[in-house]
Amino acid sequence: MIFRFPGVYRPQHDSRLLVDSLGDEQVDAGTRILDLCAGAGVVSVWATRSGARSVTAVDVSRRALVSTWLNAAGRGHSVRVVRGDLVSRVRHRRFDLIVANPPYVPAEHDGLPARGRARCWDAGHEGRALLDRICGDAPDLLDEGGRLILVQSTLSGTEKTRVMLGESGLHVEEARRVRVPFGPVLQARRDLLVDRGLIGPQQCTEELVVFRAVK
Repeated sequence: MIFRFPGVYRPQHDSRLLVDSLGDEQVDAGTRILDLCAGAGVVSVWATRSGARSVTAVDVSRRALVSTWLNAAGRGHSVRVVRGDLVSRVRHRRFDLIVANPPYVPAEHDGLPARGRARCWDAGHEGRALLDRICGDAPDLLDEGGRLILVQSTLSGTEKTRVMLGESGLHVEEARRVRVPFGPVLQARRDLLVDRGLIGPQQCTEELVVFRAVK
């Protein structure tokens, strides 16, 4: 069971897909892991249970970070929590493994919410407000041979992610892809997505993709 305060992202299909992908990675006590957009700390908990002793969780939400800390501590493990805007407060560090489950749902406007539940999923008009920044900044935080594991929806432009990471010199592959039913947020935005040509009128599923990029 994962504890989370109200307003913290509830682990869903993308969380499970990301953790499953991480199960394929070699993780030991010396692996330095960065969990971007940590939410309730599902990835951080997985990392500590796999033996990693250097796990840093970053989120803009205080509630998310407290949730992450409690979930790790309740299992007898330690996670360093950092409140910040993506990599802004960890630029001076290097990691062996960066894992990211950022907001990626296309929204009506480009402006990002400063608070409230929508901050967990709203990602600007194209759904790429955070994805583009991660693709641009994360490679510089990886040591040689380091890996970035990133999950997103095909509704927010998977080809652009592949291109941006490739242009940063990373070897990019699609680690997983799965089709899942729309959750409440996409159900509520069906008309918006249809109007933009992102889905068909009768569509009720989306594809989630996990990218693995190696430096």
